[in-house]
Amino acid sequence: MRELCSSPYFGIALSVLAFGIGVKLNEKLKTPVCNPLVIAIVLIVGVLLIFKIPYEDYNAGGKIINMFLAPATACLAVAIYTKIQILKQYWLPILVGCTAGSLASMGSVYGLCRLFGLDKSLTVSLLPKSVTTPIAVSISEPAGGVVPITVAAVIGTGILGGIFAPLLIKLFKVSDPVAAGLAIGASSHAVGTSKAIEIGEVEGAMSGLAIGICGIVTVIVSIFLV
Repeated sequence: MRELCSSPYFGIALSVLAFGIGVKLNEKLKTPVCNPLVIAIVLIVGVLLIFKIPYEDYNAGGKIINMFLAPATACLAVAIYTKIQILKQYWLPILVGCTAGSLASMGSVYGLCRLFGLDKSLTVSLLPKSVTTPIAVSISEPAGGVVPITVAAVIGTGILGGIFAPLLIKLFKVSDPVAAGLAIGASSHAVGTSKAIEIGEVEGAMSGLAIGICGIVTVIVSIFLV
């Protein structure tokens, strides 16, 4: 049993199976609360706890999946390219909106960390919570942040965005697909973008664009904060 669980194939198979179950449940129940990523996390944690499988054994396959994070994010450029005319038409509002979103995210985190007296390590770990994982880790780790906390913050932010984005769009009556997509991507990176793609093609493309712009802005601003 231990030899089977310590194989990288175990971690990969468990992750794919858990996420596949999450996707099926999401399609059946048709509710944003039933997020495939949340379901996958719960299922994987449950399996590891019930069968007392060490996280290190599971992560032997998890590390391989992590290798595809950056290429998967880069693939969003294809969706952006298909909407290049929208980008040319609204380049200034897009740039200003993404910059404002990044500053609001980082400013709120920095302010709350100072308010509650968190040390520099935790502040740096939480600061890039609204950008995609590869960028967030590249900001946090060199500055002395705790990478697992950064990853948890990024995942938590993305899940919340994926769950609440459709509800907030309806609540605030955001009818412009460009604005909706940029807001989702700026606040909840790749996980939110997966939901934006479900909402509409334009929303998905703009959300993917926001990931890149907000990532650049966050890297620049973090230099002055950490």
